[in-house]
Amino acid sequence: MLHSISRLLYSVHMIIGIDEVGRGAWAGPLAVGAVAIAPDAVAGLADSKTLTKKRREILAHQIKLHAAWIGIGWVSARKIDSIGMSAALRLAAARAMRGAPEGSDVIIDGTIKLVEGDNVSTLKKADQLIPAVSAAAIIAKVARDRYMLSLDKAFARYEFSSHVGYGTAKHLEMITTYGVTQLHRLSFKPMAGMVAAPIVPAHRVAAPASSGLSAETAAAEYLMAHGYEIIERNWRTKLCEIDIIAAKAERIYFVEVKYRRTDTSGAGFDYVTEAKLQQMEFAARAWAATKQWRGDIQLAAVQVHGEDFAINGFTSDIFSDRGNRARTRRFG
Repeated sequence: MLHSISRLLYSVHMIIGIDEVGRGAWAGPLAVGAVAIAPDAVAGLADSKTLTKKRREILAHQIKLHAAWIGIGWVSARKIDSIGMSAALRLAAARAMRGAPEGSDVIIDGTIKLVEGDNVSTLKKADQLIPAVSAAAIIAKVARDRYMLSLDKAFARYEFSSHVGYGTAKHLEMITTYGVTQLHRLSFKPMAGMVAAPIVPAHRVAAPASSGLSAETAAAEYLMAHGYEIIERNWRTKLCEIDIIAAKAERIYFVEVKYRRTDTSGAGFDYVTEAKLQQMEFAARAWAATKQWRGDIQLAAVQVHGEDFAINGFTSDIFSDRGNRARTRRFG
């Protein structure tokens, strides 16, 4: 019956489903997915918690192929600690809905109206009943799990890939043994009152194949520690990609991460060539068009060095630093 209702609504207005992932986790970001998709576009959509990891991956790929529109909103652990979970949920939902098709009916899983509007409604267990909401949950779950996997490579002692930041006996053992990191939510029990002291990450002994990913994680942590919100990592299309997309003070930063293992490899910024700047600007324009962003976008770069993945250079003004471009680009 509900699938029939969903199909009828879609024939009149596009339905956007919204669901969150990571609300109860001890570590890592909160993610909210938003997806506009026809009820019968992808077979087998269901509550993401009832699906195997492999099945979620397959469905996420199908959703990306058939959805009319997809958005994901992220809120970091530090931001959750500073504003609280209720505000964080609304912030993540607002970020997920950037560039959403106008005139769409919005259905949110649960009872909290994360997005305001006469076209917005809530429904308990919507992720089990409405395909668009199921799709949103799957997209958010797969994206967050992949992010936590990247943290696992950087901080192997915490085994993030096994619990993806949630409270398990093993995770508690790691916290008790090694303390907490900037990735942990210090407003949550059992971390409340603990101090996120600098911890030497296990990625100093990472295999060469993971060096790029570890450098990007180190760069992301650096940005978060300096007040930047990480919106996306490894954003890409068939024509372009960018390492990190971050936000600060109503401005979006496209960040290139350059890693050099030794001093003899040369300075990372030396490899941000004019051709690379043009590629970054193209990626920024593509992202801005996709998200319908009308604000400021700035290109930036982080230089990561050595076996300990130390940050030894950051510029949020790379065009100006190279002396050949205006400081800020406004797209749209």
